[in-house]
Amino acid sequence: MHYEGHIIRPPSEANSILLQVTVGCSHNKCTFCGAYKGERFKIKDNPIIETDIEYASNYYKEQKRLFLCDGDALIIKQEKLLWILKQIKEKLPWINRVGIYANAKSLKRKSLEELIALKENGIGIIYMGVESGDDEILLQVNKKATSSDLIEQGLKVKTAGIKLSVTVLLGLGGVEKSLIHARKTGEVLSRMNPNYIGALTLMLVPGTPLYNEHKNGDFNLPDQKQMLLELYEMIRCTELHQGLFLANHASNYLPIRARLPRDKNQVLGVLKQAIDGNIKLKPEWLRAL
Repeated sequence: MHYEGHIIRPPSEANSILLQVTVGCSHNKCTFCGAYKGERFKIKDNPIIETDIEYASNYYKEQKRLFLCDGDALIIKQEKLLWILKQIKEKLPWINRVGIYANAKSLKRKSLEELIALKENGIGIIYMGVESGDDEILLQVNKKATSSDLIEQGLKVKTAGIKLSVTVLLGLGGVEKSLIHARKTGEVLSRMNPNYIGALTLMLVPGTPLYNEHKNGDFNLPDQKQMLLELYEMIRCTELHQGLFLANHASNYLPIRARLPRDKNQVLGVLKQAIDGNIKLKPEWLRAL
């Protein structure tokens, strides 16, 4: 397989075939993210993609899922994306789901009809970074999307019949806006009603603008207890019809897995115990991105 730069995939795609069709991220300007710094975004040429699919057809016959890397592969023009999916269907007929990252910008460029066509050709899940539901925070971190944009595009994914998995970032509002961030994010998640929510905890990456803000005293990162309070408030404000809320990423202090609304009161009780100091938290040295 021809891999370039940093290959990043969702935790749930750990056992999937990773087919890199783009390098880097088409936006790559979020102040908190250092994943693709120094990498110039590009879409891979068809012959390379075709060769990788051919390789996978010979050596990856056990995997039933495939993930299209990198940071925002949905930005690829519809004609080429459909060609990729048809190549996968033809050469890897045992694949039962293709996943892909997206952001509000790339989703805006796809009509509902185009998303439905992607669904019909194998796209089963779209992963979208929401990060925060507060417009001021989204502006500060240069997300280039408003809460309304995120809700609209997330709902479009679901209308197309594609499963929606979103990520939110605990601590992104700093100490000053911690609870506002939690409540506003809970409101956006409730309106979007995704199938899956993954809550990560902000870890400041050297070289990123947000890290520099922190070093200069312009951004105060919440401590362990404040992060737990933020997660508690976010879940309290999140009303899902039927969705899975996960906070079990390696960056989190306390692993949480809750089917909402069924497990809501139970998980809030666990978080309350942790906030009160009755549950041991993950030490800093074990946390990672």
